[in-house]
Amino acid sequence: MKQALIHALRKRPFRCSEDPALERHFKGHKNAVTCVHFNPNNKQLASGSADKTVMIWNLAPKGRALRFFGHQDAVTGVQFSPSGKRVASSSKDRTVRLWTPSMKGECAVFRAHTAAVRSVAFSADGLRLVTASDDKSVKVWSVDRQSFIYSLNQHTNWVRCARFSPDGRLIVSCGDDRTVRLWDTSTKHCLNCFSDCCGSSTFVDFNSNGTCIGSSGADSSLNIWDIRTNKLIQHYKVHSEGINSFSFHPSNNFLITGSSDHTVKVLDLLEGRLIYTLHGHKGAVTSVAFSQAGDLFASGGGDRQILLWRTNFDSNSYQDVLQKHGRRATPDPPPHLSDIYPRSPHLHHPQDSAVQIHPAVADTRSADPQVVELGQPTHNNTVMNSLTRWKPPHTSSSTYQSSDFQARHVDTSRVETQKGDKSGSWVSSAAGNQTGAFSTGKGRREEEETVLTHPLEVFSSHASSLDSTLQHIVRQLDILTQTVSVLEERLTLTEDRMKECLLHQSQILQNLRASREQQRSESDTPPDPFT
Repeated sequence: MKQALIHALRKRPFRCSEDPALERHFKGHKNAVTCVHFNPNNKQLASGSADKTVMIWNLAPKGRALRFFGHQDAVTGVQFSPSGKRVASSSKDRTVRLWTPSMKGECAVFRAHTAAVRSVAFSADGLRLVTASDDKSVKVWSVDRQSFIYSLNQHTNWVRCARFSPDGRLIVSCGDDRTVRLWDTSTKHCLNCFSDCCGSSTFVDFNSNGTCIGSSGADSSLNIWDIRTNKLIQHYKVHSEGINSFSFHPSNNFLITGSSDHTVKVLDLLEGRLIYTLHGHKGAVTSVAFSQAGDLFASGGGDRQILLWRTNFDSNSYQDVLQKHGRRATPDPPPHLSDIYPRSPHLHHPQDSAVQIHPAVADTRSADPQVVELGQPTHNNTVMNSLTRWKPPHTSSSTYQSSDFQARHVDTSRVETQKGDKSGSWVSSAAGNQTGAFSTGKGRREEEETVLTHPLEVFSSHASSLDSTLQHIVRQLDILTQTVSVLEERLTLTEDRMKECLLHQSQILQNLRASREQQRSESDTPPDPFT
């Protein structure tokens, strides 16, 4: 009777207060959203896109958004620093940028990778960055000195993702070589290699207390490992297509996943089962993230929009969750994160009891916000500022300078107001209305450009030649940086070989000394007269 009642409640056509709810959506990117991350202050949301821009969204009802130009190719990763005062972004243009999320639009550029950079993440203290790249390396950077520190080079194919542990002592990385590697940041050695993946690993991360790591794959699987015992404790296969991203809830009791099957799924890690399937995106879900408090989570997708959800399912206290978990009547419960030595492997398949949620935007806060554009689009050679007077660029004393990166200060801004559809429509129709919103914004920009003409629109031949010269210098610097990176890796290998040679030489010397002492002892021994 009890099981039938629970099944009936799970099949209910209405939503209760514990179900996740869609609060609003953000539209402004011109191409697929590739990454999202919350500011620790819970007031801003950062996103990156294949349109080469980074956007900072204000979660206040009528807050304006900031759009940052600078990357030359698709943005693949974005993350706020623990203090919330900086934003790091990675891109296929082989660079990592460190932004100040303000109207100044200042950024520093890190260059050392020789191929597309797939992810970027801060350490818990905010002093280091870790990046993963298609050049098969994981690199660590100093944020304060703004310089490259060291590389980790044991992956045999593209590295898709890398993350610091909460205490900063470990790094976990995954890639197309179907391995998940655990690194020691002090010795730079690979401590363990998890190779039970059936396909390319797409995403990896630690839980909040650093005892477990999760890894997702292109084969739609999700694995959770206990790094204290190096054992696989949970395995899920709830999506019909590859998982692109996932995020642990701060309590470690829940986990959300985003997949190419257009859905976001919520997993209960204590009970080891799927509890919600969220529909709303009209394309692949490329990124998901919980806020630091866990009361909100965001999802970005190929439909160019970001959906902001209210969690709700974490409203019960942790004690209530434990009591509910202790009342399970199954004789052999599936393993969960508190199990150190699971009794048996357990596969978690989709269950009919999962609640299917097709959300609708229920408030009036989803109108497209006012967007302030900082920096110049790469395809636009015209410098324009239609709202503020032009100011000369900052002096060189205020710019960052380093051999591993170049800093660039953005001194122009443009305000763009877009008109979107009303928020009372279904989420499934939001992507269709997006085109109209973009065309309206474009018409507004063209009107402003025809009415307000900036004095810097007319360039002399000297200015154009200077621009081409600067571009040539930048290209040469890129080549030099890549050369230095290759030389640094070769120097590291040479140092390792020198250490091995010295060890062998010392061993040979010890053997020679031992043999000489043995010969001397034999020669000093008097002969036996009875022989």
